[in-house]
Amino acid sequence: MTRREILAGMAAAGAVAAQQQPPQSAPPAQAVPSAQQPPPGMPDGPRVPRPRTPPKPRTTPAVCLYSQHLIKVEYEAVGMVLRDLGFDGCDLAVVPGSHIAPAQASSDLMRGIEAISGVGLEVPIISTSVTSGNDPNGRQILSIAGFMGIPLFRPGNWKYGNAPDLEARLTEVQREMLGLASVGRAYNVAMAVHNSSGDSVGAGLWDVSGMLRTVDPRWVGYDFDPGFATETAGVSGAGVLMRLAMPKLKAVTVRDFTWNKDAGGGWKAAPCPLGEGMVDWRPFFAALARVRFVGPITIEVRYETKDELNAFRRDLEFVRKQVAAAYGTA
Repeated sequence: MTRREILAGMAAAGAVAAQQQPPQSAPPAQAVPSAQQPPPGMPDGPRVPRPRTPPKPRTTPAVCLYSQHLIKVEYEAVGMVLRDLGFDGCDLAVVPGSHIAPAQASSDLMRGIEAISGVGLEVPIISTSVTSGNDPNGRQILSIAGFMGIPLFRPGNWKYGNAPDLEARLTEVQREMLGLASVGRAYNVAMAVHNSSGDSVGAGLWDVSGMLRTVDPRWVGYDFDPGFATETAGVSGAGVLMRLAMPKLKAVTVRDFTWNKDAGGGWKAAPCPLGEGMVDWRPFFAALARVRFVGPITIEVRYETKDELNAFRRDLEFVRKQVAAAYGTA
C-alpha cells in the first residue's frame, strides 16, 4: 500500500462516516495551566501546546501498533489510520529513520503526539534508541514525553558485543541503564526494558533481573515480549521468564514466529502472523488477566505480507479475541 492509497481510503471512509453521523459542535478551547511550561529547547513562537487529557482508567490493555509500520504515512495522519484500523493507541517510535528522528524531537515529537491524541487515541509508550542518560537527544525526548503526559518509554538495546569480560560489560550496562532510568524519573516517565533476542542484554531476562532487583518498580520494569522469550528459552522457558517479569511488568510487545531451516541447514526463527507460530498465547493472556494488567500491548508485524493493512487488522483481531477470552473469565 502506498501512502496515497492509504490516505485515499481514509478520506472515503471519513466521508461515509460524516454522512451517517449528526454534526457536532466543536468543544470549547482549553486554557493551558500557568504552571505548565514547555521543556527547555522547545522553539519559541505563538503556538502553545495543548495539555493532554489523562486517558480514562482502563479495565483491559490498550492495544497499540508500532508506528514504524506506518512509515509510508506522514506522522500527522498516523492517528487517523490507527483509529480507522480499530487500534486503541500508538507505540510511537522516536528512532533513526522513523517519523520523528531523535535529533528532531524538539520540533516534531510534541506535534506527533498531538496528532495521535487529537483523534482520540492514546500514546501510552514511546520507543527510543536511547541507551545512556548522557545522550542529549534522549534527555530532550524524555522531557517532552513527560511534559505531554506519556507514562512509559522503551530504551534501545544494550549488546554484549565482543566484550572480553562479560561481568564488566554487565556492570557497564547496569550503570547506563540506571542512569537513563533516573533521567526518566526526573521527567516522570518510567522505563520499560524490552527482552530482545540474540546478543542483546536481557534476552533471557536473568541478567537484567539482577540489575533491577533493588530498583523501585514504579520507575523501571519490563516490556515483555513472549515471541522473543519463546525464541530464546522455548515454550516452557518462556513461561518461566514471564513469571520473572510479571511483578515489574509495564508493557507488552507481541509477535510470533516459526522455526525454519535456512540454506545451510540451520534453524532460524521466521516471523509469522499471531497465533500461527510457536508462542503459547492462551496461558500468556491468562497470566495478564490474573494480575489485571492494563498497560499497553504493542503489535509488531515483522512477517512479509502483500497487504499490510489487512495484516494489522488480522493481528489486532487476534489480540482482541485473546484479551476478551482471558479477561472475561479471570
